[in-house]
Amino acid sequence: QGQLVESGGGWVQTGDSLSLSCVASGLTLGEYFMAWFRQAPGKEREFVSSITWSSTNTYYSTSAKGRFRITRDNEKNTLYLRMNNLKPEDTARYYCAASRARATSTEDEYEHWGQGTQVTVNS
Repeated sequence: QGQLVESGGGWVQTGDSLSLSCVASGLTLGEYFMAWFRQAPGKEREFVSSITWSSTNTYYSTSAKGRFRITRDNEKNTLYLRMNNLKPEDTARYYCAASRARATSTEDEYEHWGQGTQVTVNS
């Protein structure tokens, strides 16, 4: 059974940067489209970014575009999210997800999910 484990979350100040990682075990990352989602308290989980198998294409939500960067290292079985210029509204639990279908923003199409890592941005 495949497993995804996120790390790198923490407490930061507005304007700071943070890098998240997601390590896959029991599955070959290179066979999956990957994505980051997030869920803030009291809100539904929302799409942040996704990336195709070979990193040819990346996709971002409006709020993430220009500030976040998704990358992957298939040899290390690891997905990354670099977040710059963080804002209080970025406070959420961040999840990585894997899909065999496509690099979609629809969470139902992702078969594997991590437990998430908490990011808190203080104003």
